[in-house]
Amino acid sequence: MHFSIPETESRSGDSGGSAYVAYNIHVNGVLHCRVRYSQLLGLHEQLRKEYGANVLPAFPPKKLFSLTPAEVEQRREQLEKYMQAVRQDPLLGSSETFNSFLRRAQQETQQVPTEEVSLEVLLSNGQKVLVSVLTSDQTEDVLEAVAAKLDLPDDLIGYFSLFLVREKEDGAFSFVRKLQEFELPYVSVTSLRSQEYKIVLRKSYWDSAYDDDVMENRVGLNLLYAQTVSDIERGWILVTKEQHRQLKSLQEKVSKKEFLQLAQTLRHYGYLRFDACVADFPEKDCPVVVSAGNSELSLQLRLPGQQLREGSFRVTRMRCWRVTSSVPLPSGGTSSPGRGRGEVRLELAFEYLMSKDRLQWVTITSPQAIMMSICLQSMVDELMVKKSGGNIRKMLRRRVGGTLRRSDSQQAVKSPPLLESPDASRESMVKLSSKLSAVSLRGIGSPSTDASASDVHGNFAFEGIGDEDL
Repeated sequence: MHFSIPETESRSGDSGGSAYVAYNIHVNGVLHCRVRYSQLLGLHEQLRKEYGANVLPAFPPKKLFSLTPAEVEQRREQLEKYMQAVRQDPLLGSSETFNSFLRRAQQETQQVPTEEVSLEVLLSNGQKVLVSVLTSDQTEDVLEAVAAKLDLPDDLIGYFSLFLVREKEDGAFSFVRKLQEFELPYVSVTSLRSQEYKIVLRKSYWDSAYDDDVMENRVGLNLLYAQTVSDIERGWILVTKEQHRQLKSLQEKVSKKEFLQLAQTLRHYGYLRFDACVADFPEKDCPVVVSAGNSELSLQLRLPGQQLREGSFRVTRMRCWRVTSSVPLPSGGTSSPGRGRGEVRLELAFEYLMSKDRLQWVTITSPQAIMMSICLQSMVDELMVKKSGGNIRKMLRRRVGGTLRRSDSQQAVKSPPLLESPDASRESMVKLSSKLSAVSLRGIGSPSTDASASDVHGNFAFEGIGDEDL
């Protein structure tokens, strides 16, 4: 998930007192919350109390006097780097302290009181599921509520996730992100203030072998069937005329399992498809359509004469990848620090093993670059879990006393005395975590002048490549 603090604001005190600086925290380029330095310091000290100073990245120190504009900008950059580093750490980024801080800040920033509301969640085929939730319910609470409404068994909940999408006029879905544990789905979708944004339930795994687990249950079977039919109708799954005839026949017979078993053999089954974008492969500024699935990124392009060509990039051959964002300068050529107002340009770049001794960077320019990066990470996670003999079922909160355990949005973050921050020059590789992630995330130095953030994702799955794969 991509955190950034692109700008700051000077705001009046709550009681009309002196002004203070507020930092706008964005997730995937969208405002998530607005916080003060003292609140982030409180978060830092609570994390240090729980996990120890050696685990935490450097935090910008306090200043005795008022900051100059240059110092405010420097602190903004340091806080952005800090939030990125904490989120990327498998231990800190998955902690309830970190996630509850962000949920609480989101609710307070959007000024949404805690109350019971009705939330509409769509299935892939457009069917609407209306659930009763609290505005302060976190993502897994809402997911459990949807599962309960559909009568999906608890042991299958982990196979599905909630996605924030933008529904276009033609009914097509543009994926924004998978809803995370640090956000409140009701607040996330309503704060965008547009009917175009929806929450959709889809399966959240990539290996079709796990379909067998889901298809054993009637509700799970129906969800997979509805998603597959929808993906075929949208043209996301590639189907020949003969295959289409066979699928049509099975559909008329209501043979859902047989339908899915045939669909599993089709190209791009279970893939997520993204909007048309641009890549520098096979040549610069090449229009492509990117799809993610089956442990690969697929790039489709139209050649002269309308011939369709496809290139596939396996995640096991990506040595690393990164997402960079930049804001083009206005026509005058200058921009005040942290105040870019142009359209953000996002790029996903990955270093790919083209042949046994040749690595090459491939860059995709797309507003959905962050979502593509999330897909890469989750595919690697799944590969590593499978390699270790583990289970992909998620550890979700269990019902307590027959009711969902609600997140406590009013819990305060305690602030123990300030201690010295860890050495900012320290650079360490994150170890494999059996709980969250099998991807090593390492923050690199100061980003280039045209990028607001640059993080390299080292890929442990890359290390397992054998000569037979080349």
